Amino acid sequence: MESAAVKSEGLVIPLIDFSRFLHGSPQQRQETADAILQGFQTAGFIYLKGLPIGPEARQRAFAASAAYFRQPAAAKLAQGWTTPEANRGYSAPGREKTTSLTDAEAVARLRAAAPDLKESVEIGREGDPDHPNIWPPEDGEGELREIGFKSTMLDFHDRCKQLHVEVMRAIAVGLGIDEQWFDAYTDEGDNTLRLLHYPEVPKDVFQANPGQVRAGAHSDFGSITLLFQDSRQGSPGGLLLGGLQVQSPTGVFVDATPIEDTCVVNAGDLLARWSNDRIKSTIHRVVEPPAGDGPVHPARYSIAYFCNPNFKSYIKAIPGTYETEKDLKYQGINSGEYLVQRLATTY
Repeated sequence: MESAAVKSEGLVIPLIDFSRFLHGSPQQRQETADAILQGFQTAGFIYLKGLPIGPEARQRAFAASAAYFRQPAAAKLAQGWTTPEANRGYSAPGREKTTSLTDAEAVARLRAAAPDLKESVEIGREGDPDHPNIWPPEDGEGELREIGFKSTMLDFHDRCKQLHVEVMRAIAVGLGIDEQWFDAYTDEGDNTLRLLHYPEVPKDVFQANPGQVRAGAHSDFGSITLLFQDSRQGSPGGLLLGGLQVQSPTGVFVDATPIEDTCVVNAGDLLARWSNDRIKSTIHRVVEPPAGDGPVHPARYSIAYFCNPNFKSYIKAIPGTYETEKDLKYQGINSGEYLVQRLATTY
């Protein structure tokens, strides 16, 4: 019996042991797949434990991320994000505005009123000849060379890619289609590893502007997102820091509190579309963590891995999610073109 990681305001996000799907009996695999699909259908979010990505790999990735953001501002800006087509490189605080709005002018107004208080770097599939990754230099005696930033991130990207494949296989089993049905859509790994740093913020920033958040309310664009919450970098007493909130059926934003050794997984807009809306893509945001002592909210780090169908893939409703052509809610669409359109509105 799976437990609930979050249960409030009609929102129930299950905590699921994924090792039962990876290594369990046929019955355990089916039960786990059913629980994953149900979580995506009702909440749009699940927590997974029993991950194939161990704590050592996660700790290395978080340490390398913190080292990246310790670079001087000028160095990070030299590695800056360029275009929606590439979606690689560094974004300074205020550059991106996560929102559900799609009108560029409306997004610009919102960005000016309450910019997201975060910085990030995007790392895509390595070896793309048209859109190479933008790596920081690792020469000399610098910290990034010592920690092996590039090799650490490529390793973590690969580990997340395989987890993406396995989660999609679980969804396929839950839907009652061939377990490998999604494999042809996930083999190229057109996914984005995003390192996120929410710098320490004086508490009065939020008090002065009630609309201020660390990342605005939005849904994700792709198929699923793997979110590794909160390293202990900079946290008081080594405590995990929160801030992620998920919108409940009543419209209230509910805390999705970090749980040690888990990954939060949410469905994105493209998977909702792909499933003919049988799967939900749920609005979420990042706010300041619960207030503690002192005048500032400490820095927060997280790592998101945005999973997409291969950019060349043509996405139309998954078998079994509709009975007749009249039941189709969406026309087919190219995965890469769809994601570029969505990215173009947020930067």
